Amino acid sequence: MQRWIDTHCHLDEFVAHGGAAWADAERQRAAQAGVGHCVLPAVELANCAAVRAMALRHGDSYALGIHPLYTPRAGADDLRQLADLLERYQHEPQLVAVGEIGLDFFVPGLDAAHQQGIYRAQLQLARRFELPVILHVRRSADQLLKALRELPVRGGIAHAFNGSLQQAQAFIDLGFKLGFGGAVTYERALQLRRLAVELPLDALVLETDAPDIPPHWLYVTAAARAAGQPAARNSPAELPRIAAVVAGLRGISMAELARATQANACAALPRLAGLLHEI
Repeated sequence: MQRWIDTHCHLDEFVAHGGAAWADAERQRAAQAGVGHCVLPAVELANCAAVRAMALRHGDSYALGIHPLYTPRAGADDLRQLADLLERYQHEPQLVAVGEIGLDFFVPGLDAAHQQGIYRAQLQLARRFELPVILHVRRSADQLLKALRELPVRGGIAHAFNGSLQQAQAFIDLGFKLGFGGAVTYERALQLRRLAVELPLDALVLETDAPDIPPHWLYVTAAARAAGQPAARNSPAELPRIAAVVAGLRGISMAELARATQANACAALPRLAGLLHEI
């Protein structure tokens, strides 16, 4: 069985939906499916402790940061607290990045200037603590890249990437890997599927974003949701099936994809290498 790395999984959200036992069960189910490691990014100060504790409990790794969707309630004090946490845990091997940070120009009502300020401040923290970053990229690739050129960091991962080939190459040139997950499993995602094929293999990492971005086999239509069926929740256990889609698109074996994406994840998040001796 191939061993996989889920480079982006919000396992702590399962606790909110069904309790700690459900989160633990999902992580165990993922392990049985071949997912040897998960990277758990925080999204705000309020969940940093829970994310860290869950990562340590399961032998996984974590990132600390403020997600752009949470910037409306984040300010200077949050950034100071984040800096304190990064300083406190800077030598803990399981802390692999600053994240999830970035910009979101898709969701209405977010203050673009405030987002930019929080994002740039977190790039400064990544520079200070010599950590890579995990980026939220939604209709914001060019603005993210502009800040990265002005405040270069130690690379990282552009999570759920869905930009152009030119933008992808710009991230790669800055030392980033590109995250592919459930969205690539939809036949209508033509641009994303082209990227999954045309990008060099050493640019790709795999992720689920669980419990979000379900693959097509879990998707619940709007009509079904209106009829009372609950929306699907993704799981890190789905990663091998997502990998099978990517391998099929590229015409390579699952073993080759597993080897490449593990190496790519370690290149993007160098502290991972020391945590993966059992994979």
